[in-house]
Amino acid sequence: MSKVNKVVLAYSGGLDTSAIIPWLKENYDCEVIAFVADVGQGEEELVGIEEKALASGASACYIADLKEEMVKDYIYPSLKTGAVYEGKYLLGTSMARPIIAKAQVECALEVGADALCHGCTGKGNDQVRFESAYAALAPQLTVIAPWREWDLRSREALLDYLAERKIPTTATLEKIYSRDANAWHISTEGGVLENTWNQSNELCWVWTKDPEDAPNTPEEVSVLIEKGEIVAVDGKAMSPYEALVYLNKKGAEHGVGRIDIVENRLVGIKSRGCYETPGGTIMMEALRAVEQLVLDKESFEFRESIGLKASHLIYDGRWFTPLCRSLLAAADELAQDVNGEVVLKLYKGQVTAVQKRSPNSLYSEEFATFGEDEVYDHSHAGGFIRLYSLASRIRALNEQKK
Repeated sequence: MSKVNKVVLAYSGGLDTSAIIPWLKENYDCEVIAFVADVGQGEEELVGIEEKALASGASACYIADLKEEMVKDYIYPSLKTGAVYEGKYLLGTSMARPIIAKAQVECALEVGADALCHGCTGKGNDQVRFESAYAALAPQLTVIAPWREWDLRSREALLDYLAERKIPTTATLEKIYSRDANAWHISTEGGVLENTWNQSNELCWVWTKDPEDAPNTPEEVSVLIEKGEIVAVDGKAMSPYEALVYLNKKGAEHGVGRIDIVENRLVGIKSRGCYETPGGTIMMEALRAVEQLVLDKESFEFRESIGLKASHLIYDGRWFTPLCRSLLAAADELAQDVNGEVVLKLYKGQVTAVQKRSPNSLYSEEFATFGEDEVYDHSHAGGFIRLYSLASRIRALNEQKK
């Protein structure tokens, strides 16, 4: 094993990272510093986490509040691109990884560490996301991935490992589902979901009401957008994080933002998960509604292509790359005119934009009306169609000659 003196571990307080701390000390004979990223996973996840890290053998534990920065500098730019992975997934887990890795690297450089460590398994996407960020930001630091090195292969083995060393843990064998949460979403995997023929049950959903049990009366929310960013909700100015928290609560009450998806992981494995993104689903619908008013056909088509490519870059952990920066910049430029107000109806798991307006709207009632108008000469369409279809006409004439 490489010789390291001080390692900064991305620490969650869960079973895996609790076992990693003593494992690092035993196998690398190094000092371990726990780094905790508060990305809105919930206060209950952070209670006592510093004490837990120190009890596991860490020499120190640093907690970074990244909630506002994550929404402002990572989620909002991603929303402008329209990134949706494989048509459904709003990139909840992958959206948080770049900022966590960046803050972890900053912590490591500040404390003079020579190594970074994460608790990602060798089957998932997160190992790629973390290590790609490490490579882009601090390639000189050694990276340690215990799940690719140790022989602890089960939850029971991890619990036994901690028990042998008299390290306290609240984890038990009864955990059925694997969950990951941040301000943007919560994911649930494992349990009954491992068989794709099984329907999800109430244990697979954490934040949102079952749409069948949601209120029978619709609720409307008003969203104000400036340059592709939500700046106020229901008439109240809000920071990006405040707006997300507010809309999460509204959406969850009405069962908005649930998806049950089988996705293609980067490593080639298909996985199934139940994801809840209530506020994000509302935000996405609001931005797309204003885009419909503001972007011309070719601009909208280009924005869609940006969203498709960005969804794969973000999912694959390539945030800190020139291509990703270029796509984000292009989406930001297109969003300069995306200003307006949208009223959205929340009802039984659905969110629908029912009113929308923009000072930059290209929609003209004068031109679009089905009634009589004085601004559009129907006869002009004939010449346009003839030129538009000219290549097809020439091709058909050539075929006739043959």
